Amino acid sequence: MKKIEIHNHLLKSLIALASVIEARDPYTGGHIWRVSRYSVLLGMRYGLDKNYQFVLELGSMVHDLGKVGVSDGILNKNGPLSDQEFQVVRQHPVVGGEIGQNHTLYPLIRYSILEHHERVDGTGYPARLDGDSITIWGKITAIADTFDALTSPRPYRPALPVDQALSILSEEKGKQFDPHLVDLFLSIAKSDKLTPILGHAGENRLLLSCPACGPLIVPRPDIQDGEILQCPSCTGRFRVHRAGDTFQLEFTGSKSGVYVPRPDDGLIRYVLKRKRKTVTL
Repeated sequence: MKKIEIHNHLLKSLIALASVIEARDPYTGGHIWRVSRYSVLLGMRYGLDKNYQFVLELGSMVHDLGKVGVSDGILNKNGPLSDQEFQVVRQHPVVGGEIGQNHTLYPLIRYSILEHHERVDGTGYPARLDGDSITIWGKITAIADTFDALTSPRPYRPALPVDQALSILSEEKGKQFDPHLVDLFLSIAKSDKLTPILGHAGENRLLLSCPACGPLIVPRPDIQDGEILQCPSCTGRFRVHRAGDTFQLEFTGSKSGVYVPRPDDGLIRYVLKRKRKTVTL
């Protein structure tokens, strides 16, 4: 067993990097927060202790670090990927491992990064692991990642209804996913604990849709009525107007032509509030 100290600057560097990488894709706003929340709920239902819940929470939040190695043209392609493009995408767990291995907290995040596209039937990637050779971190992150992908809009399709997404997970029991974990996830869905996560980028932080082009805009947690938000896709600038628990967006008539992905400070603060001082593995 090894005790790993969790320092604030280490967490900040990881979450900042993960959120900047996510911000490159206008259709995945809030993805890493939602995957982390789904993963923790499933880990709790499975019976992981607080120590391992934090490992799962952090690993699932940074599982897509390797997408930094995938071009914008592939990430945002409006249609099926070619075989060559899919081969590039299949390398992102490996790239993520190569990036993460130089970080002090890599022992906590490695399995969610490397294994979230492995399948229990052995046909996944990158290592074609199967069954019990896939860790609990990889198995849980895979379910959470897939569920969020299904229930989020993509350039080539709208978000699927929750019932349809759950049906797909169920159909993949014993093939893509661990059957017991899928059953646990389905039981969580029945308890309505997924609703506060769906369509959010953080606690009480609903995603907004760009009125001009459709992709997602992630509001800051401290956004104020009348402030300006920018669409990461069309670079349009919109003034926000409070509307109940969300905002309406009014086009200002200008586009910057440039979008600079920035760390999600709200997400960083969220993680720092939940961090543990040490983790034992």
